[in-house]
Amino acid sequence: MTDAVQLRYSRFATEEAPGRSALYEEWAQGVAVDAEIRAVLARIPENRRQPPLVFAVTRLLGAPLEGFPVWREFVLLHADDIVAECLVRSLQTNEPLRLAALLPALSEVDGPIALLELGAAAGLCLYPDRYSYRFVGEDGRVRAALDPSSGESSVILTSQVTGPLPPVRMPDVVWRAGIDLAPLDVAVERDRRWLRGLVWPGEAGREERIEAAVTIAAAEPPLLVAGDALDRLDALAARAPRDATLVITSPGVLVHIPRAHRTAVVERVRELPARWITIDPPGLLDIWTPAVDPETWPGFVVALDGQVRAAADPLGRWWEWRGASAAEGP
Repeated sequence: MTDAVQLRYSRFATEEAPGRSALYEEWAQGVAVDAEIRAVLARIPENRRQPPLVFAVTRLLGAPLEGFPVWREFVLLHADDIVAECLVRSLQTNEPLRLAALLPALSEVDGPIALLELGAAAGLCLYPDRYSYRFVGEDGRVRAALDPSSGESSVILTSQVTGPLPPVRMPDVVWRAGIDLAPLDVAVERDRRWLRGLVWPGEAGREERIEAAVTIAAAEPPLLVAGDALDRLDALAARAPRDATLVITSPGVLVHIPRAHRTAVVERVRELPARWITIDPPGLLDIWTPAVDPETWPGFVVALDGQVRAAADPLGRWWEWRGASAAEGP
């Protein structure tokens, strides 16, 4: 009889891992046909047993990056520890490359900017002004290059752009803050290991990019607040400099919030005197202007104050401009 764990891991092995991580594909295939391993994972609540989360937890606890038989032995030997760690962990894909897809929308906002991120994890997406950008065409040629005023950054975000290239500029960020249920401290080695463990084996360049971004964040740590966004947002927003434009970002986090709570968070964000930039699956929200068809929309939606700006890869590897060329008010 097929169970929920088997279905989830089989789907991951056939639809999500191929082309991105051959090792995770092998591990997921193994789980799907191994009743003993599935019984261990079934002890983890459904919202904490996503394959990337479970795999990252096993790596955090010491599982080597080897084939399924070795990983299977590790899981059986450390089952209780794995279950316990999964209960307190969540997917915190703190990918700076997402900023490449958000930058065109951020470029429409007049500075100086006070940046506040929901689901900030370690805050690596709070440094859009400290990274370099290389926007390339389908032929690989650079269509636009941006660097901080200090010169080329140790973090270079390369993203493929199709269609028109809107005006882009380096933002003037004067304040950085974030909210997360469990913020990560880049000064703590275990948290740095967790960030590295969230990179799928085989994803070239990601671990190096995150390590370089961690170094930048460690030199000027953001203000990170632990708690629920709905509970913490007003107080944290009130701490932003009055002479800066408050920009709230929610890159890829809303999909992890239950629907009713997600709706309340979005409503509260839109009530604040702030601009809001987000990247979400097209069917996640019903506020897009103009409306998008989830069945035909490529990738995720990048939006500024609910106004559709681009279609994009959820991690920022590519984007396609769909918005107006002139800035619009909230």
